[in-house]
Amino acid sequence: MHTLDSKDLKIFKVSANGQVVQFALGTKHKFKGSPLEITLPFELSRGQHVIVEIEYETSPSATALQWLTPKQTAGKKHPYLFSQCQAIHCRTMVPCQDTPSVKHTYYAQVSVPRELVALMSALHDGQEPDPSDSNRVIYRFRQPVRSIIVLRIKEYVDEAAFEFSETETMLKTAESLAGPYVWGQYDLLVLPPSFPCGGMENPCLTFVTPTVLAGDRSLAGVIAHEISHSWTGNLVTNRTWEHSWLNEGHTVYIERMIARCMESEQLRQFEGIGGWKELQESVKEFGPNNVLTNLVTNLHEVDTDEAFSFVPYEKGFALLYHLEELMGGPEVFMGFVKSYIQLFAYGSVTTEEWKNYLFTYFKDKVDILNKVDWNGWMHTPGMPPVKPQYDTTMADACTALCQRWVKAKEEDLASFTEADVKKLNSPQLIEFVALLLQEEPLPLSHVKKMQEVYQLNSVKNTEVRFRWLRICVRAHWEEAVPLALKMATEQGRMKFTRPLFREVYNFSKYSDEAVKTFKEHRAALHPVTAMLVAKDLKIDG
Repeated sequence: MHTLDSKDLKIFKVSANGQVVQFALGTKHKFKGSPLEITLPFELSRGQHVIVEIEYETSPSATALQWLTPKQTAGKKHPYLFSQCQAIHCRTMVPCQDTPSVKHTYYAQVSVPRELVALMSALHDGQEPDPSDSNRVIYRFRQPVRSIIVLRIKEYVDEAAFEFSETETMLKTAESLAGPYVWGQYDLLVLPPSFPCGGMENPCLTFVTPTVLAGDRSLAGVIAHEISHSWTGNLVTNRTWEHSWLNEGHTVYIERMIARCMESEQLRQFEGIGGWKELQESVKEFGPNNVLTNLVTNLHEVDTDEAFSFVPYEKGFALLYHLEELMGGPEVFMGFVKSYIQLFAYGSVTTEEWKNYLFTYFKDKVDILNKVDWNGWMHTPGMPPVKPQYDTTMADACTALCQRWVKAKEEDLASFTEADVKKLNSPQLIEFVALLLQEEPLPLSHVKKMQEVYQLNSVKNTEVRFRWLRICVRAHWEEAVPLALKMATEQGRMKFTRPLFREVYNFSKYSDEAVKTFKEHRAALHPVTAMLVAKDLKIDG
């Protein structure tokens, strides 16, 4: 018997080498779906090829797919479909071995109405009219590098072309750090606002949220992150999702090395400070004793969507930065990362294999590596055992301004002026509002004064705006509630939508309003986002 993962698929027929074979769907698991068990009428020997054909239909509730009506798109003319398979949603789109430990090349033909365009995480291999329907076109794709599948069936184009102008430089910088780019082409696709992630590193075709178009440096960070995944995530992949820090921690490390090369070491240090704050927020949200804040997690009977946080990204980066300092600096440690990528390229890896290679590569520094608190870093919940000492040059102005507001009495409010924030660049403004979020809620008078002098309500940068609106709601500024709910629903990026809904829900006077607004907009949200927000708002079913 041969088993494939499937979830909510309607299987009509399975054949092997043209011969109809028996199949059965096993017991349904609450989030893993039902195993598709296929019985072949002949024995398979190692290396033998067999062509298995499966006729099936997806469900309208497939969590890998979001079907958008024309009015849910920016152009308002045509419907839109995109897939988002990470971590275990591909099984709702195609029967497969839905694990990062299994990679394969693929060839695909996609038939779509002729006014639409199909794209995949692969090289375009031509197109032709559909012989069975003159109103449709067949697009062909091939992916010669072993990878994972994604499907998407020209919004924001002018704005995006300007915003993404540095992409080629980033790609060349990444190659100089991590080795040759093996995927042939690198395209960026701006998705509709409901896309739940900042970006998704599909081979050849990075998906990005439109929320970064107004994001200044935050856009550069998203693109640099997804480009870096071409090496750590796509070329070298965590074997299971328990080891996702191998994908995300290394990717953040390379992303910040790109910032170092293109901008400055001070910026890399500053981004490390911001990342530590994101880690603190994730640990606070899950609870400092929650095993899901371990770097290496145990996901037995845990839904990967519910386990998602910034822990693998930022705890992973903090460990790599700590090792960088111990091993001799960024150039020395990036040499290890590049060598690690070359050794495990086209395969998958576990934390133990990574650690063994670290000890092999730095064999002359094993005594130092032996002193690292590996259990504290890898298998202990909460914040890491060591806090990196980052250069605070870029952060000092943000910290000083934050503390002025925290300590200000009513009579001090007149001392704040527009000039306070004019001298901060975009990343520093994000850091300033992020610091305020870590403090006790400001008095309402302070928040109103801040709006009066800084005009933060009119800032388009989404990273600033979503933090600012949370500050306002926490201060119980009722006028901010509709603005927060508007931002939570006019886009669907989980990083923004979930905290904004939670913030309004925690303002007890508006808890019911948060629930009502969510229910009104639920159908427009991505199914995973909707599931997690419903959980946050304690809505059953």
